[in-house]
Amino acid sequence: MLHIAIAGSPEGAANFVAAFDALGASARDVLEETDFSAYDALVLPGGADIDPALFGEEINGSRKIEPERDRRQLEILQLFLEADKPILGVCKGHQLINVAFGGKISQNIPEFETHQWIQADQAHESRCLPDCFLAKLYGTEFPINSAHHQAVITPVDGFHAIQWAPDGVLEAMIHDTRPIIGLQWHPERMCLSHRRADTVDGLPIFDYFLKVIRGEEMVY
Repeated sequence: MLHIAIAGSPEGAANFVAAFDALGASARDVLEETDFSAYDALVLPGGADIDPALFGEEINGSRKIEPERDRRQLEILQLFLEADKPILGVCKGHQLINVAFGGKISQNIPEFETHQWIQADQAHESRCLPDCFLAKLYGTEFPINSAHHQAVITPVDGFHAIQWAPDGVLEAMIHDTRPIIGLQWHPERMCLSHRRADTVDGLPIFDYFLKVIRGEEMVY
């Protein structure tokens, strides 16, 4: 059985745990753990806004930050990078990956009204590159959810964009040579008991990630 580390809060990890459990894998929140040798991969989930000091800026649109948690998540991310284990970043986790590699994010995108959480996740269409793994799962155009106002504008060197919203906001990126995926959307809130009629099913994302971990599929 594969073991997945989720570097977030227990409540934030619950939907990921359910998704991986449905696919026969074990997942748990590891934010307070110190030994990660037993884990096969890392998931960085969503959460509060990222402290802009981490990418050299003052607060300019960031609404709620948790600097200690940000730094702890980056510490865990670095350990998995050093171990060369697969990594999946979701929403804030996607943005943290860009920051960890020396990139920046927008603290408050101009298009935030169509992307931010308003009593629930919003939904919108998206398009992806025809040769990326998302196209294998869903085709090149498919609806996803949205709950953010910060975003990666330009992937840092070593990554490339593979998916966008209709307004051009980046929705996914992958590393050029390593098994690292960043998704701005929330597949864990699009599957199982959270399956919704206005988006695709999020569960295939986790199934594909498990195949990447087992070496059955490639990210890049």
